[in-house]
Amino acid sequence: MIHVDVRSLTQPVGILRLMAAVLACMSFSLVASVGYVPSPYWAWCMFTWCFCFLFTLLIVILEFTTFSGKLPFAWDDFTTAFAMLASLMCLSASIIYPIFFTCSGCHRQIGASVVSWACCGVYVGEVTLNRFRPSGQIRGFLSTLPGIMKMLETFLACLIFTSLEKSQYSISPGLQWCVAVYSLCFILATLIILLTVGQLTSRIPFFDKIVIVYDIFAAVLYVTAMVIWPLFSFRNNQRPPNCGYLCSWDKLVMVTFMTILNFGVYTLDSIYSIRLVLCVSTE
Repeated sequence: MIHVDVRSLTQPVGILRLMAAVLACMSFSLVASVGYVPSPYWAWCMFTWCFCFLFTLLIVILEFTTFSGKLPFAWDDFTTAFAMLASLMCLSASIIYPIFFTCSGCHRQIGASVVSWACCGVYVGEVTLNRFRPSGQIRGFLSTLPGIMKMLETFLACLIFTSLEKSQYSISPGLQWCVAVYSLCFILATLIILLTVGQLTSRIPFFDKIVIVYDIFAAVLYVTAMVIWPLFSFRNNQRPPNCGYLCSWDKLVMVTFMTILNFGVYTLDSIYSIRLVLCVSTE
């Protein structure tokens, strides 16, 4: 029986979610009032604020109507995962937007950047409250360190996709291989997250071992991308003197940096997962 739960709006987590929804709405409203900018980074920032606003509002409505208890997946794990993802997305938007789209006289852009930082802080507060129970116990897989690293891996892949331009890799088989690596690892990491949130891992034999194999496999693939992408991207390709902000050459640098960073996350994820399984098996 579905009923209204006013208490979901008066608890600290509920208050933070309402604040996050309002702040995200303010951010994209301020930026939309300035006008459209033909840039993938502008689109990423707008998508971030709209996505966070809509999903946060949906979570508030589902908890207020108690419909969340009828859903066939781990609701607490899902909301924790969303809060972590929203924190990362708002953090990236709070860095990218003021760097590329603000100036000393751009008052609405500056206001949107400040509000975005506040929104990021609210989501971090929600993560802190969701991560630990009153007794200090951690909720769900996505609240653990391996789960957080899975979220980070998919997030960094999204930033890579945002910086990719088809003209950069369409004529190079080596760069096409790198894009295939980014896509394959992103799809598999997302699948692992969905299986975990949907509580379907118990139906898959040796799921923990499969995840470890995937982590190692993804780390090896990212090694190849970490070598091939800068080798093929910057060979006989100096930065144009009229490059300015947001030119294609700068995006190549962004993809290179994110590739190295994601390789590090996958490596740490592999080491931690192997250590965790070995410790469990020896007990």
